[in-house]
Amino acid sequence: MGKRRISYYLLSLAVAFAMVWCWSAIDPVHPADWLLENYLVFLSVPAIVALGFYFRLSNLSYTLITLFMVMHVVGSHYTYAEVPFGYVLQDWWGANRNMYDRLVHLSFGLLLSYPVREIFIRVSRARGFWGYYLPVELTLAFSAIYELIEWAAAANVDASAGLAFLGAQGDVWDAQKDMAIAGLGSIIAMVVTLLLTLLVDPSAPRELKESFRIPPDDRPIGERQLMAWFRRYFGRKD
Repeated sequence: MGKRRISYYLLSLAVAFAMVWCWSAIDPVHPADWLLENYLVFLSVPAIVALGFYFRLSNLSYTLITLFMVMHVVGSHYTYAEVPFGYVLQDWWGANRNMYDRLVHLSFGLLLSYPVREIFIRVSRARGFWGYYLPVELTLAFSAIYELIEWAAAANVDASAGLAFLGAQGDVWDAQKDMAIAGLGSIIAMVVTLLLTLLVDPSAPRELKESFRIPPDDRPIGERQLMAWFRRYFGRKD
């Protein structure tokens, strides 16, 4: 495989994100919360860049990831509960809280489901219905994992930083609502992807139908597979 070159487009995405991140690091509203929020950046951005030299995604996927990360670092600068645009959304929706965190959780599903789908299809070769359904499942799983990390972090840091990091704003069901809205964003993204695919790909309906077909040589793999492994390992024969 030839050497992968970094395109000018991807470089422009990296520069744009770096500029927003540098802005977010200048005099954040709550420095301790800014640090907690940016552990996600410190871990994910180097991983995405490094993986790109081995497994490059589409420009569309990198654009969606960058948009989400920009929204995240904006939230880290103000804390999610105090982002100015969140108060605008609060007025629009007649809500009793800053709505920026809800927007970001919706965007988690809306923007990241497609990159997840691309990775999933290219690695697992999933086709048809499963290429649209499983990204929703994975998005919900990642959302739940993040809520668990958020809980663990908030329980082990300074109380004020923990409250800012959680961003619950007094809502005891905040975590459940965040996961639900991330799932909704993912469903919207996959429905739009499916409709566009049906519009441009004549083979898509047939692929959807065939994804439910069970191959004639299919066999259960539970205890039979375990016994086959056992016999192979100990050299036994039928």
